[in-house]
Amino acid sequence: MGIERIVIVGGGTAGWMAAAALSRLRTGHRDLEIVLVESEQIGTVGVGEATIPPFKDFNRLLEIDEREMMAFVQGGFKLGIQFVDWGQVGDSYIHPFGNYGYEIDGLSFHHLWHHYQARGDNRPIQVFNLETMAAYFGRFMRTEDYQRDDLPPVNYAYHIDATTYARFLRGYAEKRGVVRREGKVADVTLDGETGHVTGITMEDGERVPGDLFVDCSGFRGLLIEQALETGYEDWSHYLPCNRAVALPCAREDGSPPLPYTRATAHSAGWQWQVPLQRRNGNGHVYCSAFMEDQQALDILVGNIAGKPQADPNFLRFTTGRRKKFWNRNVVALGLAAGFMEPLESTSIHLINTGITKLVALLSLDGVTQAQEDAFNRLTGKEYDRIRDFLILHYKATERTDSDFWNHCRTMDVPGSLAEKIGLFRATGQIFREDDELFTETSWAAVMMGQRIAMGGHNPMAESIAADPRVRGEFDEIERSVRFVAERMPAHGDYLRQYCPAA
Repeated sequence: MGIERIVIVGGGTAGWMAAAALSRLRTGHRDLEIVLVESEQIGTVGVGEATIPPFKDFNRLLEIDEREMMAFVQGGFKLGIQFVDWGQVGDSYIHPFGNYGYEIDGLSFHHLWHHYQARGDNRPIQVFNLETMAAYFGRFMRTEDYQRDDLPPVNYAYHIDATTYARFLRGYAEKRGVVRREGKVADVTLDGETGHVTGITMEDGERVPGDLFVDCSGFRGLLIEQALETGYEDWSHYLPCNRAVALPCAREDGSPPLPYTRATAHSAGWQWQVPLQRRNGNGHVYCSAFMEDQQALDILVGNIAGKPQADPNFLRFTTGRRKKFWNRNVVALGLAAGFMEPLESTSIHLINTGITKLVALLSLDGVTQAQEDAFNRLTGKEYDRIRDFLILHYKATERTDSDFWNHCRTMDVPGSLAEKIGLFRATGQIFREDDELFTETSWAAVMMGQRIAMGGHNPMAESIAADPRVRGEFDEIERSVRFVAERMPAHGDYLRQYCPAA
């Protein structure tokens, strides 16, 4: 049976991203109906306000004007994430979006850097990364502003108000024919033979039929779990935090927004700070086995930059993922698919890649088992790789000041992660698995930033470094980084000129 009607259950960031992307199908298939069902009475989580660079590609795909979108959502630019107090109390490092240097004669840059360090070059690896240096000095501009092939590019993402971004995409999608239906879902109807969802019934009795359903209903998984009983893979033994409290605030000191997210470790979790143009998004992620809700709120209120602008929003979650992301004719996106906490800003990214895979695999001729299997295999692999990277932040600590950090430091981790840590400790090697999200620089930044030292380097470094031209190229990378960083305007000045908040 062909697909003539797609029903998206749930709005928020996931629902309206899906609606905006799928609305482009109607350009060539005007008879395709796309309906989004949401209720104003059901609040969205709305705390995911930090993105990573692939999110820019999603907006380009939709032909969204960056300046218009950024002004609408009061957004800022993001060059990476600063981690404070993770290795030991007092430590600080930045996980940047760009690479440390670049490959020279096929050898990853951090191996050459380690070779020169062993021979007395005391420059930290951070000076060879433009995003890190710009972030430290609160500066920003885009590659397009100085386009030169002999200078490093700027890799960036956005800080956005996620609720406002969803509203922006709603306008985009509705202009392209998506129909929004207000109300709560009262019942889900399944086909007696196939088990496919055939429709949903609203509280007012109206039935909304569909051929393909996209579940964006949040943690409860109204279709994927409550109706289809797909099952959930619990990862809380690896990622123990299961609570969060979010609280936006004003920046009362008048300071400009930082061009990076900040993640500060506390005694039983960590605090995020996401700077927008007119406020900061803040939250405290913690483990209920080691901290009470009120204590978590007190820590958060005591460590924000100004007066709270809303009541605290407490959230409960279990880290993990659905056993299937695509089950029969239901595809789960966002929190309905799984949740691995916001530590590396991957929540919106996983919505993005879920939509990309759905569009790539979708056939309006109908749903096939091959589509379902491919989607589940590829998405599962992506979740596993991201999971390992997030666990690394907790495992790679020397903190002994609380029961929580003692637990994290000594916990068992997946074999895939243990292997990665062991290789880096022994030889500095980092093998990127297939097309995984995080690069060699990402892994190196976190491991070195949290005191996992390179025990050695690739033996090819000796022969490559013997060429005096290589040393000149190595030094030129630092000079180029400094040249661009020194000429960047302050981040706040750039925002006022390029995309002032509407």
